[in-house]
Amino acid sequence: MNNNELETLIRSIVREKLEPARRENATAALFDDVERAITAAHTAFLAYQQCPLKTRNAVIAAIRHELVPHLQVLAERGAQETGMGRVEDKLLKNRVALEKTPGVEDLVTEAITGDEGMVLFEYSPFGVIGSVAPSTNPTETIINNCISMLAAGNTIFFSPHPGAKNVSLWLIEQIEAIVFTACGIHNLVTCLREPSFESTQHMMKHPLIALLAITGGPGIVNMALKSGKKTIGAGAGNPPSLVDETAVLDKAAQDIVSGASFDYNLPCTAEKSLIVVESVADALLAEMQKCGALIVSGDGNIDKLRNVAIIDGHANKALVGKSPLALLQAAGLPAPDKAPRLLLVEVGADDLLVSVEQLMPILPVVRVPDFDSGLRLALKVEGGLHHTATMHSQNVSRLNKAARLLQTSIFVKNGPSYAGIGVGAEGFATFTIATPTGEGTTSARTFARHRRCVLSNAFSIR
Repeated sequence: MNNNELETLIRSIVREKLEPARRENATAALFDDVERAITAAHTAFLAYQQCPLKTRNAVIAAIRHELVPHLQVLAERGAQETGMGRVEDKLLKNRVALEKTPGVEDLVTEAITGDEGMVLFEYSPFGVIGSVAPSTNPTETIINNCISMLAAGNTIFFSPHPGAKNVSLWLIEQIEAIVFTACGIHNLVTCLREPSFESTQHMMKHPLIALLAITGGPGIVNMALKSGKKTIGAGAGNPPSLVDETAVLDKAAQDIVSGASFDYNLPCTAEKSLIVVESVADALLAEMQKCGALIVSGDGNIDKLRNVAIIDGHANKALVGKSPLALLQAAGLPAPDKAPRLLLVEVGADDLLVSVEQLMPILPVVRVPDFDSGLRLALKVEGGLHHTATMHSQNVSRLNKAARLLQTSIFVKNGPSYAGIGVGAEGFATFTIATPTGEGTTSARTFARHRRCVLSNAFSIR
């Protein structure tokens, strides 16, 4: 039976069994206390560990197929509950997470043979993973991590952000029912009915948690790093976008506006500042206005926008992920007849709008005299976070120099920032980008042990 025939068979079985299983298993994933939830996930792991790889394939195929009808609802509920982002963009992110997250095929086996025998390198599971999901990308992260972690053979205790609790719990329940139908094992994914900061702390210290995967702010990542457990942590990012005088300006403008406005700039990969060589700055800004960007000019107006976007040196949480119109209204600025996709403000290199990651569709623009000064500023703005940067140029040597010096986990050349997470571009989907701990863009193999098995003086047939 080939892979297509296997997937067709899985889908027919799931269609027949899923609705009764959902009714039977309506709250199987949710628990009242951390101890019971993690113990249940560990018991499930012991059973799942004994299953063949075709069981994991069946689980992933079922998730991919059965979540499709729920993607629109997830996008709508996510935007409504969190009050952040655009439904259309959330739908796209959920779809990409579902379709482009690698499964078991990511766990590539390698072998070395020679006169003294054979060495086999394979990926095997850790056990129960404690996974923290953010409010900015709640359902996308859960879908992405579920596929990666279950494909690697693990089970999961999820700790969703309280600000996205309802939609996260609903999704986890759906996944539990789908997975149970596909493999007959309960509690491969678990969660608390009332997730909290205290329960997350408890989870991080629990002896049955083998690995922590933290997608959130620096505070929660640092707390995990102090737990003593192996941690895969997604840290802060402040991605600059650098444009030199050789760039194709109309395409650069479209890419930057699209990337910086995507889901109202919520993705940590999105362009957070624009650094442009002076000789093409006016032309680039004119092209960006054609693409739906609005320039907010005048020191007084920029001050008003900055004062509502940044409070006490930090992004104003009340405005994170809000629309450009909402930002203009909050700043007391007039709104145009047609809603803009992005707000542009020309500022100096040391402006707070440049140095503070806002997660809002406000793009500070800084003019520089030449490429080298622009790259120096980009390095300063990125701050050694090793997260994301983008660059628009037709000069290959400059592109290579920037990539080498910035050392970001994602570097997008001549494209929108979201190309770096698999949206509209080659490459797999990822929503946990581990920068402080160094794994970068994560997939199934990230959540597995790389094990070495040696057979002495045998199995070399050359």
